[in-house]
Amino acid sequence: MTTDIINRGIEPADQAGPATSPAEGRGSEYAALSREVKQRGLLKRRPGYYSVKVAANLLLLAAGWTAFALIGESWWQLLTAAFLAVMFTQTGFIGHDAGHHQIASSKRVNNLLGRVHADLLIGLSYGWWISKHNRHHSHPNHIDRDPDIADGAIAFTEDQARVRSGAYAWLARQQAWLFFPMLLLEGLALHVAGVQAMFERSGTRTSRVTKLAEAGLLTTHIVGYLAALFVVLTPLQAVAFLAVHQGLFGLYMGCSFAPNHKGMALFAKDAKVDFLRRQVLTSRNIRGNRFTDFALGGLNYQIEHHLFPSMPRPSLRHAQEVVRTFCARHGIAYHETGLFDSYAQVLRYLHTVGGPLRPELEY
Repeated sequence: MTTDIINRGIEPADQAGPATSPAEGRGSEYAALSREVKQRGLLKRRPGYYSVKVAANLLLLAAGWTAFALIGESWWQLLTAAFLAVMFTQTGFIGHDAGHHQIASSKRVNNLLGRVHADLLIGLSYGWWISKHNRHHSHPNHIDRDPDIADGAIAFTEDQARVRSGAYAWLARQQAWLFFPMLLLEGLALHVAGVQAMFERSGTRTSRVTKLAEAGLLTTHIVGYLAALFVVLTPLQAVAFLAVHQGLFGLYMGCSFAPNHKGMALFAKDAKVDFLRRQVLTSRNIRGNRFTDFALGGLNYQIEHHLFPSMPRPSLRHAQEVVRTFCARHGIAYHETGLFDSYAQVLRYLHTVGGPLRPELEY
């Protein structure tokens, strides 16, 4: 890999603009864009919006669990499982916003909201996710630096695919076909990764105390969740509820995050590129309306979110035209497409990555 940009899923025009120093001085292009965004007040907190958002979400989540208790031992609970899968994902979006300090001006308040929504309400480790997600934001699609494209169940580069063997190689060959079915396991994978992180002993004394408190919230969720299922439902119904709920939760969560970067520009390990291009060229926006904004938790404005991670969710749609115009003025490709087309792009990319492992004539 000798080039800075490994061209995957983008046209040559997407490589517009020279790679410059990552340092962003007062006269940099990003600084100019940032001043324009600030002048429009788009980085100001939106306490009214988030007060209503959090309250409504908690009310709907409580309504779901109330319905679960009232319906009792019944196969109709699978509908409750589907509803709660949606609400778990929406709750995760609020945890995501809190993690980026979009909600409150106080770091302590944001972290409290994040831990309650992530650890207690949906059983995902907030501390583990924050660490992983911050590294992704610093180096999106940057090989060996972005944990979201590390080698795992999915191969994100041809180099990752080539070194596989056995069943692991078969998985990479078929990964485009298996991608959406595999997302049914994403919820479980996130739970397991978070629990594993709780047993790591690294960090300062303060971080260990914080981790202990987080472990208490996670334990409360897991014990309460499983107790509710196996006390209210028959064992078979409880297992079916668990499979439907966690499967749809993982699918919804995965479908919300998958279009953001997969199939966009990849940067080689030693690539040097300025912050503005690093964020824009690796991100994909999803065209839509206010329902799309709600369904995807604002992640459909991925370019604006990566440029201004602390920008409140409702301000992202207003920042879009500013950012898009700025990119056009500076010759920086701004990638936006429809939701279903984004999935097609992701699948084509994953199919191409697995190409070296398929028969020579097919590849």
